[in-house]
Amino acid sequence: MKFTIGFSPCPNDTFIFDALVNKKIDTEGFEFEPLLEDVQTLNKWAIEKRLDISKISYGVLPLVVKDYVVLNSGGALGKGVGPLLISKNEVENLTDKIENITVAIPGVNTTAHMLFSYAFPFAKNKQFFVFNEIENAVLTGQVGAGVIIHENRFTYQDKGLVKLMDLGEYWEQSTGSPIPLGGIIVKKDIDKEVQRRLDRLIKRSVEYSFKSYPAISSYISSHSQEMSEDVMRKHIDLYVNNFSIGLGEEGKEAVNKFLKVYSEIHQTNVISDEIFVEG
Repeated sequence: MKFTIGFSPCPNDTFIFDALVNKKIDTEGFEFEPLLEDVQTLNKWAIEKRLDISKISYGVLPLVVKDYVVLNSGGALGKGVGPLLISKNEVENLTDKIENITVAIPGVNTTAHMLFSYAFPFAKNKQFFVFNEIENAVLTGQVGAGVIIHENRFTYQDKGLVKLMDLGEYWEQSTGSPIPLGGIIVKKDIDKEVQRRLDRLIKRSVEYSFKSYPAISSYISSHSQEMSEDVMRKHIDLYVNNFSIGLGEEGKEAVNKFLKVYSEIHQTNVISDEIFVEG
């Protein structure tokens, strides 16, 4: 049985799926066709039901929950790992002035967009970019501020940019929940026992990578050629943790809270009876 599986080339994702797609673990007869793309593309493909298994931003989950369920393993939740709102200069009275600032957002259906909307519900001047283009858009004055994610969290200060707000910190303080950044979904029409087996395999893949960490495998480095190993490790340390091995009740509650807040912001009901894989 063969499955298409999508994830990003970022170190946290290649760390998680290395052992699975390269058969460093027993895949129980399953074959995997990996497709590595940026998160915006993966979110779009999820809406189109293109892949069997995929990494997504939790921001797109409300739009795909009718067709996919969330796996317990492989995702990214945590504390102190959220997107940052940055600019070239400090902005006083940010809440009052945000309506007059054009803000670069890393994709429409992303967790970063949802967290920004949660913090600034009245901000309407948004432009959507691929995440690694946002720093430059701010530096060149194309936008007045930008929401950054991934490795840009580690580089914005080197470019003379300043943090206006930690959007993840705002979420944590307001809700008391860890931040649901990205999850792994599988098509609902796949047999439920197969779903559970896939979930277990991804868990084993994460555990395999942790056994050799902090060593960086060639698979991880080959997809992160512009990063130093130190930045790769920072990336992994930030986004891969116990929630990546298994959501647990705390993780599931955080995802449900995210869906509830999304429903309130968009005034629509996206709560489903079947959100997570059974077992």
